[in-house]
Amino acid sequence: MDKKLEHIFLSEFETHQNIVHKICSLYSNDREAHHDLFQEISIQLWKAYPKFRGDSKFSTWMYRVAINTAITQYRKNKKRTDTHDIENVLFKTKAYEDYDPHEEQQLSLMYQAIKELNDIDKALIFMFLEDKKYDEISSTLGISEVNTRVKMNRIKKKLNKILNP
Repeated sequence: MDKKLEHIFLSEFETHQNIVHKICSLYSNDREAHHDLFQEISIQLWKAYPKFRGDSKFSTWMYRVAINTAITQYRKNKKRTDTHDIENVLFKTKAYEDYDPHEEQQLSLMYQAIKELNDIDKALIFMFLEDKKYDEISSTLGISEVNTRVKMNRIKKKLNKILNP
């Protein structure tokens, strides 16, 4: 990869790296697994970047590569061993003075509930919570917009059952 392309990639990656961290939070159970998955996604993004044609926004392309990599790694690891939550990895984006322990607890419960969903549902709810529009979600996940809306309604019902048994 030439230096100019490398510079553009690194700049875009740095701007959007929180996407990768959030996906890692959904598909890993501890800091070490989060770090390993972050590295794997970074490598896959780097390898795939020369093929990025710019047909979509960089962030949309990044979601697709990151989610596919996370799902692949999750399935590989699921076959090897069952993992247990050691700690929840949540990145705080609020300043300390805005910190609300009740809100943090609610977020933690929501992340735990999301972790109970299947791979595709996790990706879909993640993008929905990131305020992505249905057309962008459907294009990133490679499913129709109608199917995306139907799945989203089912996911909301599942999460409601998990959070309010």
